[in-house]
Amino acid sequence: MLGRARRLLAILFCGGGLLASISQANEVERVRLWASPESTRVVLDLDRPTAHRVFSLANPDRLVIDLDDSLVSATAVFAEARGLVASLRTGARSDGVLRVVLDLTQPSQANSFVLEPNDIYGYRLVVDLTSTTRAPPVVRRPPRADTPGGRPVVIAIDAGHGGEDPGATGRGGAREKNVVLGIARYLAKEVSAQPGMEPILVRDGDYYLPHRVRTERARQGEADLFVSIHADSFRDSRVGGSTVYVLSDKGASDEAARRLAERENASDMIGGVSLADKDDVLASVLLDLSQSAAISASSQVGQRIIKRLDTIAKIRKQQVQHAPFLVLKSPDIPSVLIETAYISNPSEEAALKSPEYQRAMARAIHDGIVDYFRDNPPPGSYLAANPPPYREAAVRHVISRGETLSEIAQRYSVSLPTLKRFNGLSGDGIRIGQVLTIPVS
Repeated sequence: MLGRARRLLAILFCGGGLLASISQANEVERVRLWASPESTRVVLDLDRPTAHRVFSLANPDRLVIDLDDSLVSATAVFAEARGLVASLRTGARSDGVLRVVLDLTQPSQANSFVLEPNDIYGYRLVVDLTSTTRAPPVVRRPPRADTPGGRPVVIAIDAGHGGEDPGATGRGGAREKNVVLGIARYLAKEVSAQPGMEPILVRDGDYYLPHRVRTERARQGEADLFVSIHADSFRDSRVGGSTVYVLSDKGASDEAARRLAERENASDMIGGVSLADKDDVLASVLLDLSQSAAISASSQVGQRIIKRLDTIAKIRKQQVQHAPFLVLKSPDIPSVLIETAYISNPSEEAALKSPEYQRAMARAIHDGIVDYFRDNPPPGSYLAANPPPYREAAVRHVISRGETLSEIAQRYSVSLPTLKRFNGLSGDGIRIGQVLTIPVS
């Protein structure tokens, strides 16, 4: 009898241990995929960190992800295959390892890492897949039939964040990655319609690109200007306005030191001259000259963009600001970063979600860029031989006593809903002295 009781206790103990082990197992709650033209990011949402291993198999091409002490949640959601991933399947092994198999469309190399929780997601296992087949470089489009008088001026347009990185999120649910992509696409249309100019959309979908990949795409396309578009955020929802940044001296010196250290293996060309075969002093001088010229040009472009943005939006800083943003660190391409508005400000968030406002923001940025290149056209470019005419800015209307929104809309031949969306207005209430921006068709 005593032996039987002991055996029963042992069974219960082991069963309890088994139940405890199961209850403590990591659960994969969701699998998300983000595909760019050259890479695919696979994200496994976990309820806790866990050890993992990643390895590749060939014939056919597969990537295997093993997660220790893990299982698939009963409510797990798996994204549809896309990009480099042809299909996805899972299987539980007897030793408690969860195996995730990605069937690949082509041979790929993988880089994996675990991210800590943030305001939106919990623990995540991120696997970045990159094709081992060398991707074709970004190719600048040839001059159009209406620009035979010289090469086009190329503008690289970078929509910040993307994919797994949503950027800032407004109280109304707007995500920075989405609104800035909308502005970037409108800007690309404006640039494409400008005789003598051509756009490169660095990101044209919901996927993430590392900062140096963004600048490298601009360099591959032989861009004359790099424009990175963002939407700011701050804990105080009353803060608002646009700000334009260029690279700071500290950021420039850090980048110069990095490039000098890597110049033996670098493929970057500074003014058409390789740094690889230069001694430290000469390489440093060449780099400083190139970087100083790029920052000076960046500041001039930025100031012209501020002047144009001032016609449609509140400007937080009337002068170009300097910051060590990594995306601005190209030493041979003038680069600006535009915080278009504060997505944390409810009225500015509402405006940013409006297609009319996105289009107007893009138009103002475009006009600032054209203003700069009208005065500083690259030699041999179409703009050097054919300076573009000045385009009038949008109209700003100051509310006077007795005016109504419907009367203002009728005066400027703009629909009332459009006027309200463009200015981020949820109701019909206005106040004396308030400034409205009138959409320009």
